[in-house]
Amino acid sequence: MTAIDLSGDVGLIALALLTLNILLGLLISVRYSPWRYWPHRRVNIFWVHNQTGLTALAVSILHPLILLFSSSAGFHWLDVVFPAWAPRQPVINLFGAAGIYTLAFVLITSHYRVEIGRRTWKKLHFTTYLMAAVVFIHSLLTDPKLNGSPIDLLDGEKILVEACLIIILIATLLRLRHAQQKRRRLSLPAETVPEPTP
Repeated sequence: MTAIDLSGDVGLIALALLTLNILLGLLISVRYSPWRYWPHRRVNIFWVHNQTGLTALAVSILHPLILLFSSSAGFHWLDVVFPAWAPRQPVINLFGAAGIYTLAFVLITSHYRVEIGRRTWKKLHFTTYLMAAVVFIHSLLTDPKLNGSPIDLLDGEKILVEACLIIILIATLLRLRHAQQKRRRLSLPAETVPEPTP
């Protein structure tokens, strides 16, 4: 296994962690209770959400650092920190770097959410969707071998990326639908509000 292959595998792990983190965040946003619903256990999903975010950031940072150990990739420290002039795929790698910096911003502002204030923090937290967008652009358009090969969207690694993207899109649409139904329920007079289904 080459350093380029290892970097790609670590990137896929980071993407899976980010997908899990976003899904947990969506569950938290609808006040999902693992005690009332599946798995009927006292699980602190807020803590798990925070830990997956921190782990995803660490793995995301490791992903480009591994390229420093590849003689064929030709990456240097500056190419990892700001890949605008990287020897391979600089534009696509800028999307990856933007994803890492945006994730760091989300985690830092979340750590100081009490000091920032809930309303301001919530607005800042929506940059998670920007982070997801740039990460998926990077993941889908990166040549995994860094040798200028055309992108094969039916490659196993790309199918994993596509599956994560589809899962997040479906979960986000369900979250939006939930919010719309909640607004509709709140706008009805009290006597016409239907009983919630378990």
